[in-house]
This record gives sequence, structure tokens and C-alpha cells, in this order.
Amino acid sequence: MTSEPERPGEFELIARHFAPIAGRDGLGLLDDAALLRPARGYELVVTADALVAGVHFFPDDPAGSIARKALAVNLSDLAAKGARPDGFVLTMALPKGWTEDWLADFAAGLAGLASETGCPLIGGDTVSTTGPLTLSITAFGSVPAGRMVLRSGAKPGDLVLVSGTIGDGALGLRAHGPGRPEWVGRLSEADRAFLADRYLHPRPRLALAPALQAHATAAMDISDGLVGDLGKLLAASRAGAEIALEAVPLSPAARNAVMADPALAELAWTGGDDYEILCTATEREFSSLTAAAEAAGLGFACIGRVTAEAGTVRYSEAGRPRSFARGSFVHF
Repeated sequence: MTSEPERPGEFELIARHFAPIAGRDGLGLLDDAALLRPARGYELVVTADALVAGVHFFPDDPAGSIARKALAVNLSDLAAKGARPDGFVLTMALPKGWTEDWLADFAAGLAGLASETGCPLIGGDTVSTTGPLTLSITAFGSVPAGRMVLRSGAKPGDLVLVSGTIGDGALGLRAHGPGRPEWVGRLSEADRAFLADRYLHPRPRLALAPALQAHATAAMDISDGLVGDLGKLLAASRAGAEIALEAVPLSPAARNAVMADPALAELAWTGGDDYEILCTATEREFSSLTAAAEAAGLGFACIGRVTAEAGTVRYSEAGRPRSFARGSFVHF
């Protein structure tokens, strides 16, 4: 009978792998709490996401990629609110069989994104579990008082906009995971790698936060699919919309996937893992919003318009009505 190798204790692991990621508000992770100091005239924005192995990522994904994704999905929420990241707390439930090498790779991935985005680790907890690896991050950001961009601000006549390209994450999940469908084999290696990378490494659109804060009427990030998340934004705003699906921006790799299997267009629109920004803006603010986005190296595409018919979204593709049996990723 073999026993598991002796591992460092919790406090030694924290000192070795996570204390270097902590900022001054984390007090070096030497205390049992953190201290946040919002600047005068600013308010805190708080968001939390949990990720579970086998549900939100594959258990054998690289540890550094898992870490980056766990933090990125929270930073994406802050970006959509127009907030600047200030710090985050991490809770890890580690399954039997973890190794310190895995934890070191995880910490390195986490440190990389934390440094890139100016969002230090300020606390958390590490426990063991008999279930799958489970991660929970709560991220804190700040925004000038009264300027957080809500889901509920869309008004009839506003334009509906999305950043970047849609569908890469959902297609990348299929291109990266086991049991790859036949269409994956018809893509180039470069397209497969691009889509898999978009799934593994979401890009939180923090550079768009100031533009959203200044010019958007409503916003959220697209995590569960464009169709489903648009429904959430419109429900909060008590509005409807008319959407032209042909205007939804697709990457060259996603277009090649849809050419290989036209049914994938619906997956791109509903599949999730985009972590792009969905927002609304008045026609008057549209040019300012897009100019600010371009100055940040990103872009918005106009895909439709908000209507007064609460709860009614009319989708069309090349002028023909389109409906969806399933609007988004379902968590339960």
C-alpha cells in the first residue's frame, strides 16, 4: 500500500506560491483579511464566479490556463461594468492527487494575468475535497460614484453592439476537447489553435471600461452565449430588440468552421465562452463609443436596435426570421 507523498502545509504553500501575487491591500497574505481603500469619489464593484473541473474546463487542461481563465472571467465582469480592477480573493478546493508542480504552474498563470491587469491577489482560502477541482474567485473593482454601467439602462432606439468576435470560445471548446467532431479535421492547424486558445484563455476587455462608462447605456459580458445574454440584458431593461445575425462579427477561424458545417452558426450565437462585451448606446453616443474602442485597439459591431416590446427579440438572418431552441449555456 503506497501513501501519498508528504506535502507542504497550507501556510507554506501560500508563502511559496501565492504571497508573491499579493499587493499591499493583501497585507502580504499574512493576515486573515484584506484592506481595500477606494479613492475618494469612487465606489466598489464586486463580482464572483466559480469554476468546476469537468464543467467549466477539462481536468487535464494546463494548470496555468485554468488559473488565467478563473481570473479572466471575473475581470470580464468588471470590464462590462466600466470598472478598474483593484484585487481578488481566491478559494481553491484541491482534489486528491494534486502536486506542488501543478500548483506552481497554476500560481504562475495566475500571477501573469494579475500582473498584466494590475489586479493583485488579496486573500482567499485553500481546502481539500473528495470531488473535482473547484475554484472560486471574487474580484473587486472601482468606478466613479454613480457611473457603474448596469444591465438595466437600455432604452428603445438604442443600438445593440458587441465587441470583438463571437463564437470562438464555443467552437474552441469542441476543437480542444476530447471526442472532436468531424468538422474539426477540416480546419487548418492554425484555425484549430486559434479557436482552442480563445476557449482556454479568455481576454477580459478591460481596455473598453472607460468607453463603456462614458458612452454606454447598458452592458454585460457575454459568458453564456450572445442570444441568452442579450435576453438577460433586455429583461433587466424591460425592453426588446431586433437583431440582424449576419451582422454578428465572426473571426476568420469561426467563419471557416461554419463553412465546414453550416449548423455551427447557431452554436456560435448561443454557445458561450466569448467574454466579449455586449452593450447598448444611443445613436448620438455611438461614434464616440466606437472611436474610444478603436483608440484602445478594439472594436464594436452594431448588430441591431432596442425596441419597446419588452421580452420580444426578433432575430433575422439575411432578412429571414430566425429562432433558437436553446439560447445559452445552462449552469444546472
